[in-house]
Amino acid sequence: MRWQFFLKNQKASLTLFNGKGSMGQDNFVYLRRERILELERELKEMKVKGRKEIAEKIAEARSHGDLSENAEYDAAKEEQGLFELKLSKLEDILSRAREIDTSQFPSDKVHILSKVKVKNFKNQKVFEYFLVSPEEADFQTGKISVTSPVGKGLIGSKVGDRIKINAPAGVLEFEILEIN
Repeated sequence: MRWQFFLKNQKASLTLFNGKGSMGQDNFVYLRRERILELERELKEMKVKGRKEIAEKIAEARSHGDLSENAEYDAAKEEQGLFELKLSKLEDILSRAREIDTSQFPSDKVHILSKVKVKNFKNQKVFEYFLVSPEEADFQTGKISVTSPVGKGLIGSKVGDRIKINAPAGVLEFEILEIN
């Protein structure tokens, strides 16, 4: 089974396959509007404040004399490199970001941006997952990627479905209790 979901203000479409495929053939990053705004604010702050702070650290370390034996200078330059790497990653994500319009999604099936309550039959525990793009995933807060084994297994399911998912930890068996 296959569904087409249309993106707000975009001609491109996101194709989700019933847990078996991936998110489209393109290199887009599908994000919630809130997350796009969050990343834009973070990028702006990094460019304005972050670069200035790094430059000040380097200048301070440079003022301590011989750079060949200055560990503080080396640390500041390494921090600058990591900072610039993070900054370029944010710019890359934002350049490929597409906002998802969930109003076009079927409300009775699990899709990206669904909040899903499931019961694990192995340990009888109930879990709540929020299915997001890989760039937003954070297991500690219950945000799982639609490209993860569990995310792929949940996509397309309905309330009451009992699904088996092949995960690195073994086969997981869930029942879908609720979809929001």
